[in-house]
Amino acid sequence: MDQGEISAGAAAMWAALCARRGGVGTPLPHADGAQAAMLAALLGPLTVPPMAPDGVWVTAHLAQSLDGRIATMGGVSQWISDRADIIHTHRLRALHHAIIVGAGTVAADDPQLTTREVHGESPVRVVLDTERRLPPGRRVFEGGVPTLLVVAADVPGDERHGAAEVVALPRNAQGGLDLAQLLQRLRMRGLTHVFVEGGGVTVGRFLAAGLLDRLHIVVAPLLLGSGLPSLVLPEAMKPEDGVRAPVRTFGLGADTLFDLALARARPACAA
Repeated sequence: MDQGEISAGAAAMWAALCARRGGVGTPLPHADGAQAAMLAALLGPLTVPPMAPDGVWVTAHLAQSLDGRIATMGGVSQWISDRADIIHTHRLRALHHAIIVGAGTVAADDPQLTTREVHGESPVRVVLDTERRLPPGRRVFEGGVPTLLVVAADVPGDERHGAAEVVALPRNAQGGLDLAQLLQRLRMRGLTHVFVEGGGVTVGRFLAAGLLDRLHIVVAPLLLGSGLPSLVLPEAMKPEDGVRAPVRTFGLGADTLFDLALARARPACAA
């Protein structure tokens, strides 16, 4: 439950949200009582949010250990967080028009990126693979759900990659993909509610570019001592170089969810 006070009308609010998905009609899983109140408080801001000037709403999610690791050094991340977070992640998928992951996540986990644990539509799958190194045999490229493979415009290749459509983007100053232009391309397709599911490098790049509206960080009561860091950002020389954002906390099974209202803030070290 939210550690702050939840209004008595939250359950009714959630009932109304069950008929919305990014501002369009799609049913969401039903919930009753205390769970409905918690879901309304946590997910309500994502359904009819104030839009940034680019007309896109961007939510990101990471699950990490208590000491800030999203996977072991060998890349194993299943499962750091509790099953309740898996269900939460699928709710986020159902609430958004498109889901974004980096090539590293696809290489390590071979995910389907579909909505299965809850009722709701699967979002359009968007895989960022700047140099087009992923093989077409990965499950995300097998079809069934519209899928985009986003590559750098100077990388040669066909217009299809398995069942995925290839989208070419210009590089940014660092040689990666121009993420602001990616959001505009998605908006042109009617995909205005975007969920960045991971991993830490991809979420870090969106944060460094000042393109995240909301960030859910789920912290598991687990100590790994080593492994892949949760967020990858430019080096901060002092605490002020980071981002402080309004935050709410929620219990999520055995884990704690930190809901950060970033509102497109970016670290000073990334400016």
